[in-house]
Amino acid sequence: QPAREERQALQREALGLPLLPTTTIGSFPQTKEIRAERAKLRKGEVTKEAYDEFIKAQIDAVIKKQEEIGLDVLVHGEFERNDMVEYFGQNLNGFLFTKNAWVQSYGTRCVKPPIVWGDVSRANPITVEWSAYAQSKTDHVMKGMLTGPVTILNWSWPREDITHEEQTKQLALAIRDEVLDLEAVGIKVIQIDEAALREKLPLRKSDWHVKYLDWAVPAFRLVHSAVKPTTQIHTHMCYSEFNDIIRDIDAMDADVISFEASRGDLVVLDAIHDAHFETEAGPGVYDIHSPRIPSEKEIEDRIYEILDKMDVKKVWINPDCGLKTRGNAETWPSLENLVAAAKAVRAKLDK
Repeated sequence: QPAREERQALQREALGLPLLPTTTIGSFPQTKEIRAERAKLRKGEVTKEAYDEFIKAQIDAVIKKQEEIGLDVLVHGEFERNDMVEYFGQNLNGFLFTKNAWVQSYGTRCVKPPIVWGDVSRANPITVEWSAYAQSKTDHVMKGMLTGPVTILNWSWPREDITHEEQTKQLALAIRDEVLDLEAVGIKVIQIDEAALREKLPLRKSDWHVKYLDWAVPAFRLVHSAVKPTTQIHTHMCYSEFNDIIRDIDAMDADVISFEASRGDLVVLDAIHDAHFETEAGPGVYDIHSPRIPSEKEIEDRIYEILDKMDVKKVWINPDCGLKTRGNAETWPSLENLVAAAKAVRAKLDK
């Protein structure tokens, strides 16, 4: 791969995005209707064809709405996905699923981690059909959405007969197949989420690199190692403190990272500034974990805080996490204010 700066110049030209490009993290609200439709499919009450048509209608609507409010890089909404790990595991060889092995994540939120029992490989394309369908419905840039190998393993029950490093490498090669297939169908921006990267750091700081980061970071790089320099690789991280691993995150060699920053009072910006961070970044400009709708002025102020610490050419404007658990009532007004704030700041910078 060419150096990151060279890639960033090629991507700006290929994608034609404005300064301070706006996007979302990937998921949109999963309403009761969507969950009910998925349950019907599971119970055999609707055909796969009818379910697919239902999901296509959801994708059509969310694309239209994103275009109307003026987002720059769109997503398809992930309506077909139940969970960011389970959805991928169901299409990978070597994974086993349970019906009732629920584990509490936080509060009332529970997850069902899959069990890795054998060598992992991709059984068939996982997201390609949906991403290609979504891109066919818009002239805007459509972002492909994948879960990264480290997060898939960290949120699964791993094998005990081979190392975590070996399992992560197998996962990286499986997800790499998906990345290359997405690129082949014309997806120019691909996000590989590593929400759980930090979670398995050893307790002793002296072990962080030798026992974990020295293989976790190369595994991520392996996933996107064969893409064209014009294909923009994004990653997203949440639920984490990053300040002490900021250089390792930069070493993942993604082109853009979005992360949860709105609740951390943007202290991560100091770390980014001090580390001479090369990756373009979208520190979340508002907190999606609350139903409160941020005002345009509030988001504008947040953007200026970010610009105090970062080069304007490297800043993306986005919420701090996916919108799956939010309601439509607060999601769309918040995004309208986000786009308006980004446009207002662009206009002032142009003067």
